[in-house]
Amino acid sequence: MSETTIQAEPRTEFGKGAARRIRRADKVPAVLYGHGSDPLHVTLPGHDLMMALKHANALLSVVLDGKAQLALPKQVQRDPIKGFIEHADLLIVSRGEKVVVDITVVIEGEAAPDALVVTETNSVPVEAEATAIPESVIVSVEGMQVGEHVTAADLRLPEGASVQLEAEHLIVNVVAAPTAAQVDAELAEAEAEVGIEHQPSEAELEQQAEEAAAGDEADGDAAEPPEQS
Repeated sequence: MSETTIQAEPRTEFGKGAARRIRRADKVPAVLYGHGSDPLHVTLPGHDLMMALKHANALLSVVLDGKAQLALPKQVQRDPIKGFIEHADLLIVSRGEKVVVDITVVIEGEAAPDALVVTETNSVPVEAEATAIPESVIVSVEGMQVGEHVTAADLRLPEGASVQLEAEHLIVNVVAAPTAAQVDAELAEAEAEVGIEHQPSEAELEQQAEEAAAGDEADGDAAEPPEQS
């Protein structure tokens, strides 16, 4: 993973009012901590930080007073509506140091036509060197059949990285795809729970019509008088 250099300024003002002034200047209040050192309170350029953090576990080279320090985002607070970064906690790391971070599981390929791929684990904890953290782990489900699955032991990571889960931990499960009737039944049950009157689907209407026709035929057969010998 490449490093993103970002310029920092020391922060001397604290409190909600100071934080609002920092954000109005398109900057972000942040804290650098780790390795037993005292926390460093800084401000970072908002746009540069937002672009850098588009990648998960982005490795930052934070330059403060001419001195660069490697850091990983540990906790990032964003505005729940507008999405801009409100505050960032950055963990100081060193070259060659191993860290444990969560990386995303990415599913690729198509399973068998009658199969449904269920992702049981969306991200996995991985131990890797701070300068060589994989962005994601790829899981191929191409051609997988009902009953097959992928566990943590099946994951393939770059050399030097390892998954921090039990080998049998389930990542992906391949199950039988539900029929239209099963989907309709589940929908009807969910609607009933919230008090919504269920509207029958086209498949349900066709099934009801077939059942009614079969019933009429049975009634007609029963009504015919026995033949006279």
